Amino acid sequence: MTIRLLPEALVNQIAAGEVIERPASAVKELVENSIDAGSSRIDIVLAEGGRQLIRVSDDGSGMTPEELQLAIERHATSKLADDDLVHIKTLGFRGEALPSIGSVSRMQVTSRAAMPDSTWADDAWQISVTGGAVSDVKPAALAGGTRIEIRDLFYATPARLKFLKTDRTELSHAGDTIKRLAMAHPGVAFSFGDGDRTILNYAAATQGDLFEARLVRLGQVMGKDFSDNAVAINAVREGVTLTGYAGLPTYNRGNAQMQFLFVNGRPVRDRLIIGAVRGAYQDLLARDRHPLVALFLEIDASAVDINVHPAKAEVRFRDSGLIRGLIVSGIKHALAEAGHRASSTGGFAALGAARPGDGTGVPTSGLHRGGGAYGYAPRPVQGQLAEASYNAQAPFERDAFNAPSGRTEAGSVEEQPLDDDAYPLGAARGQVHSTYIVSQTADGIVIVDQHAAHERLVYERMKEALLTDGVATQRLLLPDVVELPEDEVALLLSRSAELSELGLAVEAFGPGAVVVRETPALLGEVDSKGLLRDLVDDLKELDQAAILEDQLAEVCSTMACHGSVRAGRRLTGPEMNSLLRQMEATPNSGQCNHGRPTYVELKLSDIERLFGRR
Repeated sequence: MTIRLLPEALVNQIAAGEVIERPASAVKELVENSIDAGSSRIDIVLAEGGRQLIRVSDDGSGMTPEELQLAIERHATSKLADDDLVHIKTLGFRGEALPSIGSVSRMQVTSRAAMPDSTWADDAWQISVTGGAVSDVKPAALAGGTRIEIRDLFYATPARLKFLKTDRTELSHAGDTIKRLAMAHPGVAFSFGDGDRTILNYAAATQGDLFEARLVRLGQVMGKDFSDNAVAINAVREGVTLTGYAGLPTYNRGNAQMQFLFVNGRPVRDRLIIGAVRGAYQDLLARDRHPLVALFLEIDASAVDINVHPAKAEVRFRDSGLIRGLIVSGIKHALAEAGHRASSTGGFAALGAARPGDGTGVPTSGLHRGGGAYGYAPRPVQGQLAEASYNAQAPFERDAFNAPSGRTEAGSVEEQPLDDDAYPLGAARGQVHSTYIVSQTADGIVIVDQHAAHERLVYERMKEALLTDGVATQRLLLPDVVELPEDEVALLLSRSAELSELGLAVEAFGPGAVVVRETPALLGEVDSKGLLRDLVDDLKELDQAAILEDQLAEVCSTMACHGSVRAGRRLTGPEMNSLLRQMEATPNSGQCNHGRPTYVELKLSDIERLFGRR
């Protein structure tokens, strides 16, 4: 078989097959060119999902007639200064997009160049490419910038046309592409429609600095709830800068579609971010929930290769370990700075579920009249615990929740003076169903799940102890003997040394039992049998090849759950307020170890609307 050169038209069609996979791919290439041209506004229209028409218009620098002729030639570009393929600072650089698109469609490029004095050239010019056949450049009408129209995409390659999905699906893919580019460039205005309606319309975000502009644009794209429930990230390591925003753990979703990574202003899809984000939220979210993040990485161009994928959708880092570590530590630090903050969506959901009474005004059994209204008669607060003294930033003391205590008289819960500055979570006013603490803030109320909140406090204390002097233990006066199947006993004993570092001392006690001699002091009195059963379940799921210290999140979380004040346990006023103060002083206390919120805040203005006062 004789070797021969392929015809130029066929070469372009092959290149188009690599670069232009679907209408969204063409949109990506054209919008990137518009951004590189310094545009402040870009308008995109797709008809019939992009099959019939793709039109991208911008107000960028435009092109002269000579540049128009070169623009539709393969590997002709203005973006590789000094032919440097290492220090790439533009989105496009190969010079393949326009000739590839023109080889499989009917393309028309109209442009009017910008002059050095910020005016437009006297004339606009136009060139057409039909299935690779190029027309002459001719005068045209255009106010300024560039307009590219693509009609009958893939008409020259019918096989590719058959693989396109429905119009709605193709529009959705194009919309996702535009959203990613819009997030990376908040100073550019974008509009996207199908010819009959506007699907996306993002005004240029020019408020404040780049951080503020990005948050505005992220709110436009990812929803206002994200901008209200995200924390800022700003971290630097070895010359690499990571900025962006991470959603609070309690603001999550069931998939990872709202996780975005941008490298030097380029949206990329990289497996690195999935693993790094999962690591950062490891002990803050349930395994089947995913956070929302938008990360912007600024790195020296020589340390990243963006030329590893035909569509430039993937990158390769010289030191991927550095990048992963920066993402994990940057997100963790930002979330820790948020302290006890939880997402605001929980409060809105609670208000949305509220229903007015039936209006009968007839008190039911157990109600009493007071102050002109019906309400529940106060029940005695049964003190099972000590009334612990504390200050606003008291360290965690387990004795406040485990020491014996006498009873308190009905209605004798002392009100703590309300100081908005000192007490962000307010002062406790009571306990509902022996499970939820209700506190009053300066402008609303807070409802706290006592078990979930205390579970997080115990967990954070255990992690802190592990990093400092180790977990303090308490020796049981009467060791607990726990019977388990032989395989589970063997599993526990195989990890006994590592469990001992966590404060749990277990030894063999015959073929089908273990004896527990010491437990972590932080947990107080625990159910050894229940704790060991849950630990066995964790150990079965963990990677047995790795040491337990590398997988402490699951084990510590299980222990913390067993050492937390339970739902149904009545607390005294000082105990409730102590819990609130510790939450304010503890990182990540806005969510339990499984990612659920530990408290919900309701603003007074919203409550007043429920009762028609506003």
